Amino acid sequence: MKKTAVLILFCLISAFVLPVCVFYARGGSANDNEIAEKLRMSENISVFFHNENKTVSMPIEEYLCGVVCAEMPASFEYEALKAQAVAARSYARYKQNEINAQHPEASVCTDYTHCKAYKALEENEKSWGKDSEKYRAKIENAIIETQGEVITYNGEVALAVFHSQSGGGRTENSADVWGGNVPYLVSVESHGEEASPGFYSDVTVPFENFKNTIISLNPKASLTSSNDIGQIVKSEGGAVKTIQIGGQEFSGKEIRSAFGLRSSCFTISSEGDNIRFEVTGYGHGVGMSQYGANAMAKEGCDYREILKHYYSGIEIECV
Repeated sequence: MKKTAVLILFCLISAFVLPVCVFYARGGSANDNEIAEKLRMSENISVFFHNENKTVSMPIEEYLCGVVCAEMPASFEYEALKAQAVAARSYARYKQNEINAQHPEASVCTDYTHCKAYKALEENEKSWGKDSEKYRAKIENAIIETQGEVITYNGEVALAVFHSQSGGGRTENSADVWGGNVPYLVSVESHGEEASPGFYSDVTVPFENFKNTIISLNPKASLTSSNDIGQIVKSEGGAVKTIQIGGQEFSGKEIRSAFGLRSSCFTISSEGDNIRFEVTGYGHGVGMSQYGANAMAKEGCDYREILKHYYSGIEIECV
């Protein structure tokens, strides 16, 4: 009798409890066919795959799966992933209204130096290992739960740029990085990033190499020693806005690019026959900080609060 009761109990657990556990382990998603169908239920976007030199038309929500898993670690907080999904969708929608000379037949490309990074979900399964199913579900659900939502400013889809880490405790004004004034891309506080991987970095360059690089940027520069490195003007976000070197002015963005720095938040010093850059943060610093978004999510903020913090005066609407 007892054995029969135990067997019945085991069957009940197998029939009801186990499926529920599996359901929640996948983040509360429906089955794979239903998920795929939901991701396909959106208008198409044209994507230029730069490594393959081809343009593909695909549902925008499917495209976003590849962007989110390439741009933000799947281990991040769920609300941060949802914020990333909305920001990436907004960027893609904004680009659909532009004609780009680099890929005129496509709205966006997969080159992160030009548009946004892209990596198909299947490509991540090996690196995710035993967490593959869980991480895939997190990303798919973050996109499905925000499906169609975009950031708008004055009724128009916003150019929702983002970056990895703010280096100076604040994001950057778009005007300080690219010129022009975008009212929703202004400097705001961004905390909780100092402990993130790669936040601190440094680059050391022999003085002669430093000198030759500067002269290649501007032949009028005259350098004989590190004493020819002069005044630095910083932006509101803490990045180098301009720097005087060899009697000439350079932007922080120029110096960052020339010496392969992770951001324009840097100090510069002389160490013997070398020039040393000490750098904080990673990326251009404009818009949402991804590590800052994760820190906010850990503090209990939802994705709407995160987005409204990093993009000033915006609304989140479904289009």
